[in-house]
Amino acid sequence: MAIVDLKAAQKWNKIPKDIQEKLIDNVFCGKCGVTTIVDYSMLDDQLGILLQGKCKKCGEAVARLIEDN
Repeated sequence: MAIVDLKAAQKWNKIPKDIQEKLIDNVFCGKCGVTTIVDYSMLDDQLGILLQGKCKKCGEAVARLIEDN
């Protein structure tokens, strides 16, 4: 993982490790369906944290928005 944004990393660190793993393993790929995100970057977003990376199965670009509470 390449952390691009310090604020996003701070938000991410507040999420319990087991939940972090579930979020990483539950990303939608238009080609494969539910997959794991790999080689991802983390960006702060007005709605929460945006993970942008690749599908573990096919390598296509995928993203996951983790909304703030």
